[in-house]
Amino acid sequence: MKKLKFPSAQTILIIIAGFVALLTWIIPAGKYDTLSYDASKNTFIKTSLNEFEELPATQETLNSLNIKIPIENFTSGAIYKPIGIPNTYKELEPNPQGISDLAKSPIKGIIAASDIIFLILIIGGLIGIMNLTGAFDAGISWMAETLKGREYLLIIVVTTLIAAGGTTFGLAEETMAFYPILIPVFLAAKYDAMVGVSCIFLGSAVGTMCSTTNPFSTIIASDAAGISWTTGLQSRIIMLVICLTITILYILRYAKRVKNNPSKSLIYDQKETIEQLFKLNTNTTTKFTPRLKLITFVFSLAFVVMIIGVSFFSWWFVEMTTTFLIAAIIIGFIAKIKEGLFIETFAKGAADLLSVAFIVGIARGVTILMEDGLISDTLLYHASTITQGMHKGVFANFMLIIYAGLSFFMPSSSGMAVLTMPIMAPLADTVNLGRELIVNTYQYGMGLLYLISPTGLILAALAIVKIGFNKWLKFVTPLLLILFFTTIGFLTLSVYL
Repeated sequence: MKKLKFPSAQTILIIIAGFVALLTWIIPAGKYDTLSYDASKNTFIKTSLNEFEELPATQETLNSLNIKIPIENFTSGAIYKPIGIPNTYKELEPNPQGISDLAKSPIKGIIAASDIIFLILIIGGLIGIMNLTGAFDAGISWMAETLKGREYLLIIVVTTLIAAGGTTFGLAEETMAFYPILIPVFLAAKYDAMVGVSCIFLGSAVGTMCSTTNPFSTIIASDAAGISWTTGLQSRIIMLVICLTITILYILRYAKRVKNNPSKSLIYDQKETIEQLFKLNTNTTTKFTPRLKLITFVFSLAFVVMIIGVSFFSWWFVEMTTTFLIAAIIIGFIAKIKEGLFIETFAKGAADLLSVAFIVGIARGVTILMEDGLISDTLLYHASTITQGMHKGVFANFMLIIYAGLSFFMPSSSGMAVLTMPIMAPLADTVNLGRELIVNTYQYGMGLLYLISPTGLILAALAIVKIGFNKWLKFVTPLLLILFFTTIGFLTLSVYL
């Protein structure tokens, strides 16, 4: 009898999509009214089902709707998405998602995720051009020699820097650009690809889980909860240090074991395949010439420009993708690549990441099924009602679990914040706790599930390296449990101190 093979990322997502479609037949449909601010008219727009009502943009309007948020949070642009209005949940006519909806969801998802998909494809093209120049082989060979005996520094530096990006400006989707570049570096350092994936993905995950100044989670959630984003900042910094330290030590422990005995790698059976995939050649005779150094500088500069643009100039996918396209063209000129060869190589490089792009699209399709099935607000409504009257220690940890569960159905951090905070934040008042606790449990809950959530970015990241989801679960589950119990302990202490 043949051994059963763990399904591919695409199959896993299609199974999840089928499960979500089934839930839309079981869970009652429902929706909260929402409130949005129209800056052009300086008015609020209240949306109830398909009815729209224009209201004065005043603090009195917010108070009348039981929304405990300062009016300045709207007029300043801090809250730019529709928020949920407390006590307005209504059951609706069911909108179950059938076979036709399920079949169309991946296509809808690919269209909806076209921004990140094009980013991935352009990055693939850029990597193809870089491989053609020989700059990667020469640079990696030079780095392997430079780091000899101190390879562990690579783990500490990469994980810390990416976590810094995650906690400050929400570095997440942008990390897709780092896998094809950094994985060969980790392989050259005699680690396996799992170490590289974990440094990049877990660095981003822990950083965003313990966000400090991240505008897409901490700031927008605090604004929607009616508090300053600096409230609770100290505890989030402490959690960041604790969780990042635990994560780095966990990766170092696994990496040391693999380095001492490569057969201990969870993906040892894929060692040769992965090395061929990334065309690893640390014994290259290609010298790191001034031209190749210039090419590498332009390549690295593209990432610096991207980070600066996102952090300070409100760049998003169009600007990021354009940056990498321009970098590829400049490198083509420096390397004197002929026009026909450039186009052919760029297209082949993009094609290498096409399966990854499809995974992102299919995952977005799952989210669309949830939204069209009108079940997310129902889950939120019931979650908010069962916490009433709880002891504050139990309440804090229960909110953590609630947010972890809700994040499967609402994977967008900013979307989760504006919809749930006006409804969940007042619950803290009923147990005499600060509203920053709700902001923290929202971040920690979403962050913990993100480590294994198929609707997040992990399947796309693993697809780049051809690592199975089952191998990732085996690697990350002990760390997830450690972080989970650490978070529970921290939250429990925080409500009594």
